[in-house]
Amino acid sequence: MELLTNLISTVGVPTTVINPNDLLELLLRFGLNLIVTVFVINYVYFRATGKRTYVFTYIMISTTVFFLCFLLGSIDLQLGFALGLFAIFGIIRYRTDTIPIREMTYLFLVITISVINALARRDVSLGEILVTNFAFMATTWVMERVWMRRHMARRTIIYDRMDLIHPGKHHLLREDIKARTGMEITRFKIGQIDLAKNSIRLTIFYKDDANTNILTDAELSDKGME
Repeated sequence: MELLTNLISTVGVPTTVINPNDLLELLLRFGLNLIVTVFVINYVYFRATGKRTYVFTYIMISTTVFFLCFLLGSIDLQLGFALGLFAIFGIIRYRTDTIPIREMTYLFLVITISVINALARRDVSLGEILVTNFAFMATTWVMERVWMRRHMARRTIIYDRMDLIHPGKHHLLREDIKARTGMEITRFKIGQIDLAKNSIRLTIFYKDDANTNILTDAELSDKGME
């Protein structure tokens, strides 16, 4: 603090223009917010999905929301202001492109983190703010790196081996799909059968972490809406 005060005095900027205490608080809060956001987006979201499309957007939204909330934090309607941000982004949802549910969740997450770090009252201890941010980081990491790795993704395919749908040949069906697609099938459901075209509609379930570059049915639906 003394170093910052001396630096401001050396430059010749009056304390009425730059308050050392307020400036230090801004830098500390922004640094914490940036570290948490980069961890959640770069080291959790990006490594789990491999998608670069929203990384820049998330970081810039986090920075924008933080400074917007911090600089307007003197307004008495802090709670209403914060909820208004959620409402705005919830309605807009970047109308030019439909954001998938997973990406929307991360959008609300970075907004929440930024609002908390910017608007947390001064009577809230630094320890409480750090624990809250750590809870966000830990929960996101556990969900993506532990729970989601056990999650079974679903995909509907048109299959051309009618002879393998017999109950006694289901293990051969799984092996055939794995050999042709590389996907480790855990189970499947038989859908519409087209005898004329000798094809069948299968809903297959596979480990999501093994095929991060394959779009699931939900992701294909989101792409079709763009």
